[in-house]
Amino acid sequence: MNGPRGPAKAASLGPAPSHPAAGGSGPYNRPAMQTNKTPLPNSRLQLEFEFPPERLDKAVITAVSRLSRQARVPGFRPGKAPRVMLERVIGQGAVLDEALDLLVQEAWREAVKEQGIVPLTQPEVDITQGEEGKPVLFKAVVQVSPEVSLGDFEHFNFKPEIQPVDETMVEKVVDELRDAEGKLEPVTDGSGAVKGDYAIIAFTGLRDGEPFPGGSSERMPLILGEQRFIPGFEEELMGLPLGETREFDVVFPAEYQEESLRDKKVHFTVTLNELRRKVLPEADDDFARSVGKFADLAELKSELRKRLEANSVDRARHEFADRIIDYATSNATLELPDILVDQEVEVMHDEMRSALARQGISQDVYLKVSNKTEADLHAELRPDATKRVKTLLVLTEVAKARGVEITDADVQAEVNQARARYGSSPDVIRYFESERGRNYIKSTLRRSQTVEQLIDEWLAAHPDFPRLVHLEDAQESSPMAAMAGEGAVPEVAPAGA
Repeated sequence: MNGPRGPAKAASLGPAPSHPAAGGSGPYNRPAMQTNKTPLPNSRLQLEFEFPPERLDKAVITAVSRLSRQARVPGFRPGKAPRVMLERVIGQGAVLDEALDLLVQEAWREAVKEQGIVPLTQPEVDITQGEEGKPVLFKAVVQVSPEVSLGDFEHFNFKPEIQPVDETMVEKVVDELRDAEGKLEPVTDGSGAVKGDYAIIAFTGLRDGEPFPGGSSERMPLILGEQRFIPGFEEELMGLPLGETREFDVVFPAEYQEESLRDKKVHFTVTLNELRRKVLPEADDDFARSVGKFADLAELKSELRKRLEANSVDRARHEFADRIIDYATSNATLELPDILVDQEVEVMHDEMRSALARQGISQDVYLKVSNKTEADLHAELRPDATKRVKTLLVLTEVAKARGVEITDADVQAEVNQARARYGSSPDVIRYFESERGRNYIKSTLRRSQTVEQLIDEWLAAHPDFPRLVHLEDAQESSPMAAMAGEGAVPEVAPAGA
C-alpha cells in the first residue's frame, strides 16, 4: 500500500473532520486521526487522512524495532540496533518509509471498520505529506459497491399467467411414458429405414477420390433423424433396406470442426448392417398399472393432468417472480463498477467450464469447435453478467428496505439440506459449512424471501386469484411423487414455450 511521499501538497480536509478516530487503542495508543470522505464518480470513494506528528513518531519507533529484527547490523543483537546504525545498513529513509507504510495500513483498517466501508479493491494511496515533525497527510481512493436508488418495486400492474392444461398435453406425456417403456426389436419385414430407427452402418468416404482420416468406419451406431452426423447424411439413409448399400455425396458445412473438410464434397458408400425399431406398448390399463400404482389408464391420465397443472402453477409463480425482479431492477438507479461485472463474468465462465466438464468436453475443444477466443466468450457473457450483478444489488437493497432478516436457524437448515444433498462431495459441504458459505446462503435466502413476500402480499390482495402453490408442496401426497423420484414422469412445457 506504499505511496510516494513526494513534495507536500495543499490538502483540503474540510473545516471539520467527518470522523475522529477513537484514541487509546491499537498498537500506538493512537492520538486522534481526522478523516474526510468524498464520493467520486463510478462508485469510488476518496478518504483524506490527517495525523498529528506524534503518531508518526510512535510508528517510527515500531518501524525501527521491526526492521532491526530483520536486518543484520554488525555489533548489535536482532531488534537492538539504534536507528542511526540501522539506516547505515538498510539505507537513509528506509525507516521513515516503513513507518509511513505501517501508519497508512493501520489508518486504512481503522477507517474500514469504523465507517463501515466495504472495499472492492485495494486502495490507491497518495502520501501528500510524510515528513517527521509535521502532520501526516495522505489520500486513499478505493472502489466500493454502488449506491442503489430504489424506484417502485411493489405497485406493478401485471399478474401471474397460468397456462391451462389440455388433453393434448396429457396425451403427450402418455406417449413419452410409452416411449420410455418401449423395446428395440429387429426389423425383419424388409421395410426400409425410417426416422427414429436404430441403425448400425459401415461407411467409406472419399474426398477428391481419396480416403481421409476419420472418413470411414466398420461399425457406427446412428439414431436416424437425430442429426448427430453430417447434415444431409442421415436423410440419404431413409428407405434403405437392411443389408443393402447406397452411394451419395454430402457437402460438409462451412463451420465444420475439421477445417480441412469445410465446404468440401465427400462421396460416401454406406452399408446398413443392423436395423432395429422401437416398439411401444399399447396405451391401455395394463400399461398404466406397469408404470405406477394406478387402477387403469383413466386414473393415470387424471394424475398426469394434476401433475401438469401443478407444474403450470409452479412455473407461473417462478415467471411472476422473474417479472417482479425485472420490474424492481428496471426502476432502480445505480452505476455499476466494471470490477463487479468483470468478477461476475469470471463466475459465469467457471460455471460454463463446469457444465462442459460434466459433458466430457474441455474448454479448448469448445472454443475450437465454436471458432471463438476466450475474449469472444467474455464479451458474450458480459450482458448477462451485468444483469445478474444489477439484480443482486437491487434485491439486496429491497430486502434492506423491507427489513427482511434471515436467522442462524434458517441458515443451519440449509446447511443440513446441503449435507444430505451433497454427501458424496466433501468439498461442497465444507464450503457451505464455512463462514463464506454461510454468508452466501444467508444473502441468497434473504433475496429469495424478499421476492416470495412480494408474491404472497400480491396474492393476499387478490383473493380471487388461484393460489400459486410451489410444486414440492403440491406433490407431497400425489402418487406421481414416487414416479417422479424414479425419473418416470417427463416434464412437459406448454405449447410454444
